[in-house]
Amino acid sequence: MREGVADGTRITRSVVRLTKDDITLLEVDAFVFYAQPDLTLGSGFGTAISVRGGPTIQKELEGLGPVATSEVVVSAAGNLNAQYILHAVGPRFQEEDTEGKLRTTVLNVLRIADEKGIKRIALPAMGAGYYGIPSDVCARVMVETIKAYLSRDTGIEELTISVLDTAQYESFEAQLEAL
Repeated sequence: MREGVADGTRITRSVVRLTKDDITLLEVDAFVFYAQPDLTLGSGFGTAISVRGGPTIQKELEGLGPVATSEVVVSAAGNLNAQYILHAVGPRFQEEDTEGKLRTTVLNVLRIADEKGIKRIALPAMGAGYYGIPSDVCARVMVETIKAYLSRDTGIEELTISVLDTAQYESFEAQLEAL
């Protein structure tokens, strides 16, 4: 895939990049999986994580769910390029206070990444696609939250937003260009 990698936007000491790629293939310290509350890896990227990363990931998650909306659980990444997977349970479209819950979820991801000493992290278009949050809403909330967080003292050096389709890419590209 690896289409359309943006050169990067600097926010204080961090660089934010945008790519249309399979997040499970990126070479980063950690990536975010938009998880089910029961932490079952399931279909889509969950299947990719299970197959490529191995059964130890799901085994590590057993007994840790259910997880409330906006909470994040960390696991090892098994055989994947990353060291960690941050399993973030975010809102679904038309849930009450979708934007507020998405903002809190992204903040929790970034805070936990800092606590773990993660320097390079990849985030998907959280809640867009299967969970129905419109791409433009997702991009606006995520980029605003990322900008605010990276403007403070953080150890995150590189943040990649990894999207699946052109609509998501264009939404994030517009938000990043506006920074």
